[in-house]
Amino acid sequence: MTNLSGANLNNGAAVGPQGEGRESPSTFPAYPAYKDSGVEWLGDVPEHWALHKLKYIARFSGGGTPSRENLAYWNGDIPWVSPKDMKVEVIVGTEENITIEGLQNSTTSLVSPGGILIVVRSGILKHTIPVAINNVEVALNQDMKALRFNPKLALFDFFFRWVQGFNNELLHAWLKQGATVESVEQEYLADTIVPMPGIDEQRMIVGFLDHETARIDALIEEQQRLIELLKEKRQAVISHSVTKGLDVTVPMKDSGVEWLGEVPVHWVVSRAKLVSDIFVPQRNKPELNDSEGIAWVTMEDMNGGYISATNLKVTELAADEAGSKVLKKGAVIASCVGRFGIVAINAVDVVINQQLQAFEPRKIKAEYLKNIVSLSKEYFELIGTAATLVYVNQQGFENLPVLIPFYGEQESICLYVDEANARFDALLSQSFESIQLLQERRSALISAAVTGKIDVRGWQPPASAQVPELEVAEAV
Repeated sequence: MTNLSGANLNNGAAVGPQGEGRESPSTFPAYPAYKDSGVEWLGDVPEHWALHKLKYIARFSGGGTPSRENLAYWNGDIPWVSPKDMKVEVIVGTEENITIEGLQNSTTSLVSPGGILIVVRSGILKHTIPVAINNVEVALNQDMKALRFNPKLALFDFFFRWVQGFNNELLHAWLKQGATVESVEQEYLADTIVPMPGIDEQRMIVGFLDHETARIDALIEEQQRLIELLKEKRQAVISHSVTKGLDVTVPMKDSGVEWLGEVPVHWVVSRAKLVSDIFVPQRNKPELNDSEGIAWVTMEDMNGGYISATNLKVTELAADEAGSKVLKKGAVIASCVGRFGIVAINAVDVVINQQLQAFEPRKIKAEYLKNIVSLSKEYFELIGTAATLVYVNQQGFENLPVLIPFYGEQESICLYVDEANARFDALLSQSFESIQLLQERRSALISAAVTGKIDVRGWQPPASAQVPELEVAEAV
């Protein structure tokens, strides 16, 4: 049974970045009388609502894939929906299209606008059930199903909101147990009990939810934009301090490196090979384990900036047998295959995989070199050799342009960057938390409305209100 108090529905419709709120759903009344739905996770529903099994109010259709070997079947005018297209609520186009010939020579079929599209076989079903409405005529691949509803009993967009509101519960109710790939069991789907008010009441609920979810989505979008602004400003702060220093009065000179621009006149412009040794791992992958030995580092371990532990390890024996070299702690590790600019310092001895190389500092502070490397994405992309991914060899690492302030100045810059990063991390954490709360509230609001926990029949859309502009404080 849905618990509204646990769904943050009693403290404002949605709190934005400045704390503004709108009418709280807790001000909506409950229905006069309820009955047991017979489904534990649905709980009680309004007494006058009907309880329908999905197979009695909807028709199901599946899809298929035309032969990839016949080019005449592809690049036509018919949108062909697969799970990779199901990242939006409304389908108006797809990554791949098929032709009439492809439609006629496969098991797929056309779905007219106004259908409910559901992913029924995909790894994404581990954590969510993608659902969307098609606004254009489409065909489906075999991992999709379309539902067409009896218009006298159900609005397709009411069921769309219903699936959104009970995504987690439906994952448990619909998934086929023991399947090697996550999939929705057709029998479970068809036998799902859906509580349904009359058509006019469904329309009221849909209108309410369209308005409220749009407003919450606008607030989420503002927070996402704020996150991008914070990331940009963080990068600008780091770039300026690392390449210009902290003294705004110091004379400048041309560095001779386009992406570095002007630098303080007393700084030395050098190359990485003159201030560090370059560490290149062996190409043989050692035997790995999850319990003992030396930390095994891949790109997935690089996001924290410092590496002290990893999920996988390499014993000394396994490292010796594979010819793997151990990288001593205090090195600056960076990607040599794509995703340039991600960098970390190892706080413990490690073995790195073949997508990484490292700088072992000799005449420069490791933390300062780490900051330089984090700004060097443009350099690595420019000098890399492209195969399937851009690769930078040892020579490319050796010739990385490096700025060398006095050692004490390097320490001051690193301290400043660390403090700035801490401030930005705190602000980013607040925005991510706000997004999570808004998303939880969105889901709770939908489930409350589509099961009649709140009565929105008397709701009227309020006057439009502009979502406030977000700014990144100059004090950051």
